Amino acid sequence: MPAALAAMAANDQGKFWEFHDKLFANQKKMKRDDLLQYAKELKLDLGKFTQDLDSGKYKAQIEADTAEAMALGASGTPAFFVNGRFLNGAKPFAEFAKLINAELQRLNSHLVWLATHAMEIGAVSVMMYAFREREQLLNLNE
Repeated sequence: MPAALAAMAANDQGKFWEFHDKLFANQKKMKRDDLLQYAKELKLDLGKFTQDLDSGKYKAQIEADTAEAMALGASGTPAFFVNGRFLNGAKPFAEFAKLINAELQRLNSHLVWLATHAMEIGAVSVMMYAFREREQLLNLNE
């Protein structure tokens, strides 16, 4: 939790990703003194950083995010969701491409069905919307 709190404190000063990179590069050095050193190296306002770190103002948000991740099955990193489908751990590009293409195909089939049946219920605007969405999907897949 201290590293997450520190990253949020760095975020308040516009340096989340820089701090993230420090944490990632120094995964075995995450004690309070280490976190303060990273803040100093990034030229953060140490008074504000320390106050934000110690205040616990981000604790509830971090706990809520952690609980949500756990509820979704993501208990570690990396974890990915593609259109609500979960991929756990580092995966090769081909696995992502397969899942993304399957989701695009599923959505495309749904839109074609919707457009086909829109005429039956007299919803011409729905049909036009479906074909616009289909075009956008096809352009994404190129």
